[in-house]
Amino acid sequence: MTEWPPVDPTETDAIAEHRDEVLAAVRDHAGRIAYELARLEGGDYGQRTVETDRGEWTVKYEGGDLEYLRFDPGRGAETYVVSTKRPPDPAALADALADYGAFVEGFNDYVRSLSGVLDDVSTDFPAVESTDGVVAERDRVLDRVREVCDRIAGQLRRYEGGDYGTFTTRVGGTRWELKWDRDGVSYLRVGGSSGVYLVSQYDHPSAADIREYAPRFCDFVRAYNDHVDDLEADLATVDL
Repeated sequence: MTEWPPVDPTETDAIAEHRDEVLAAVRDHAGRIAYELARLEGGDYGQRTVETDRGEWTVKYEGGDLEYLRFDPGRGAETYVVSTKRPPDPAALADALADYGAFVEGFNDYVRSLSGVLDDVSTDFPAVESTDGVVAERDRVLDRVREVCDRIAGQLRRYEGGDYGTFTTRVGGTRWELKWDRDGVSYLRVGGSSGVYLVSQYDHPSAADIREYAPRFCDFVRAYNDHVDDLEADLATVDL
């Protein structure tokens, strides 16, 4: 019968306990590196690899907190010194931590290399031109377009009834669509479903689009008036 050597659980407990103490210290120290790196790099997440004579260290952060610290010796298996998974093997941890000081120095060298990099960057920027004039002109034109569209919407609602509807026509070969509801015009769109919204409940059109389509708006109104004339002609033929 094979005689196995006795197992002393107190020895493994002591090793595990000491490993946990070491890992807590490393997590705290490397966490400061992750925090400083997040401040330096900006953003909520990222990583940085630092090379040493013995291998590469990669520190990854998320939300300014350390996500993992990995040591890759180049030859052999890499070790996740700090991670969200199980702790590393004590022997692998000891081997990695023998190079931890070099990693910290490498990170410090990286930070020092950036010192003064912004010294020659001027903050004497040109003055920012105000958009007040352009915005005022845009609003003046669009307010008038909306006012006319509201009047058209009101007339269409009186004739067609209901709480909403559309009026479409072509102006110079381009489709114009006015959608109305109980409050007035909902939108005026030029050019189909992917076209330009001259009037909408959301964003304003660009100044270039206003310059292009506002002059054509008169033709749209004329097309609406022609539509009304046709309706009156149709109604005039009704004989009771």
